[in-house]
Amino acid sequence: MPSALPTLLARAAILPLALVIATPAWAHPGHEAGGLAGGLVQGFLHPLGGLDHVLAMVAVGLIAARIGGRALLLVPASFLAMMALGGAAGAAGLTLPHVETGIALSVVVLGAVLALGAVPPVAGAMGLVGTFAVFHGLAHGAEMPGAASGLAYGLGFLAATALLHAAGLGLGLAAAHRTTGPALRVAGAALAAAGLGLLAGAF
Repeated sequence: MPSALPTLLARAAILPLALVIATPAWAHPGHEAGGLAGGLVQGFLHPLGGLDHVLAMVAVGLIAARIGGRALLLVPASFLAMMALGGAAGAAGLTLPHVETGIALSVVVLGAVLALGAVPPVAGAMGLVGTFAVFHGLAHGAEMPGAASGLAYGLGFLAATALLHAAGLGLGLAAAHRTTGPALRVAGAALAAAGLGLLAGAF
C-alpha cells in the first residue's frame, strides 16, 4: 500500500543509523593497514568521524525527502557525484581556501533550508548540495592515508555518505508522513544551531 512506504523507509533508516553508531568501535589500530581492504574501511570511517560531515549528509537526505519525487534520487546523487570529484581533487593535492569553513557552513545553510520550511526546485537543491559536497570531498581526499588504495578509500567514503543520505531520507519521509512538517523544521533549526557552533570553531 502506498501509505506504508514512509513507514517502510523509516524502518530501513534504522540500519544506516545503527551502522553510524557502531562504526566508532571499528576505529582501532588494526584497521590502519593499507591496501584495498584497509582503504575501504578507512574511507568508510572517515565521514563518520566528523560531526560536521554526519550532520550535513543527513540534512541532504532530509531536504530530498521534503521535496519528494525525483529529488529523492537526484539530490543525494548530486552530492555523491560532486563529493567524488572533490575527493579526487583533494587526493591529487588540489586545495580551496577555507575548506573547514565551507563544511561547517553547509550544516548551517542546509539546516536553515529545513528550518524555514523552504521547498527549493530540484535543480536548485542539486546545485546547493553539490556545491557544498565539493568541500566535503576535498577534506576526505586530502586526509586519505598514504598507504591506502585511492579507489577503495573513495568507495568507502561514498558508501558511508550514501548510508547517511538514506538515513536522512527515511527519517524525513517518516516525519512528513506523520506531521505537516514541524518535525523537519525543528530538526533543521537544531542542525543550523549545531552548524553555527561548528562554524565558530572553524575560525
